[in-house]
Amino acid sequence: MKIHTPITEQDIAMMKAGEIVYLSGTLFTGRDAAHKKMVEALNRGEKLPIDFHGQAIYYTGPTPAKAGRPIGSCGPTSSYRMDAYSTPLMKEGLKVMIGKGDRSDAFIQDMMKEKAVYLQAVGGAGALLSRKVIKSVVILYPELGPEAIHKLEVKDFPAIVTYDIHGGNLITDEVRKYHKIQIDE
Repeated sequence: MKIHTPITEQDIAMMKAGEIVYLSGTLFTGRDAAHKKMVEALNRGEKLPIDFHGQAIYYTGPTPAKAGRPIGSCGPTSSYRMDAYSTPLMKEGLKVMIGKGDRSDAFIQDMMKEKAVYLQAVGGAGALLSRKVIKSVVILYPELGPEAIHKLEVKDFPAIVTYDIHGGNLITDEVRKYHKIQIDE
């Protein structure tokens, strides 16, 4: 399935756990330090400097770019560290979060309530994923170094729908399949 940002409610409704999505358009990066700063700003009553309505965030801290490239390796980081910060950002319009690993039950419930989805990118493939980045600009929190928020322009960035708004859960659904396997001794 090909999806272009900004992401619509119809896009979200069509995504099902287990499907591969190829995302094109704007993709923001951010890890736990940036998430913490954004949520602290919201808690102070400040407006976010990024309009997250219909947008996606990729949990990565890219390495420096090689000559002629817009970005260095940009593999996903463990997503559970963003669980405490994700709900306020979803309430601000964030629709897609991309990382690796599973998330808490509370996150999944809030995600479905806010009509957002969680995707996973393939860990260990950061150099390959960087080839899908056309442009990268640091737009917020440059003092965080690689954890600064980058605005990426991507073309066909691949990720797998892990949790959808319909209750689909790739992780538990796939584990259940293996429980059905019988091994003869």
